[in-house]
Amino acid sequence: MKIIQPDGWKAAKGYANGMLAPDGTLYVGGQIGWTGDQVFEAHDFVGQLEQTLANIVAVVEAAGGRAEHVTRLTWFITDKAEYMAKQRDVGQAYRATFGRHFPAMSVVVVAGLIEDEALVEIEATAKIP
Repeated sequence: MKIIQPDGWKAAKGYANGMLAPDGTLYVGGQIGWTGDQVFEAHDFVGQLEQTLANIVAVVEAAGGRAEHVTRLTWFITDKAEYMAKQRDVGQAYRATFGRHFPAMSVVVVAGLIEDEALVEIEATAKIP
């Protein structure tokens, strides 16, 4: 297994942003809407979602892959009503990052996330060729 850490990102504490298996399977740890410096620039759901998706792609690219190599996304959201109300914006944010690539996905509503300011966390699996 190889630890994957995008260049320039602040070191993760107690976890890895990505773990690449010898067979090319990449496991991306839960990403949230902060920058590589671990700073929240967006304080709204869609803004954090955009950053979260960009973070996932950054980890995948650091492993040598591209967005289309993502095979699974599991979303953890703190507010179902906001997620449902912003579906159009969510779709636009998603397509801006992943285009028309739609891996297997699940969305789970949670009471909270470890980082209090986080509104969404997404973990991913990818197959790097």
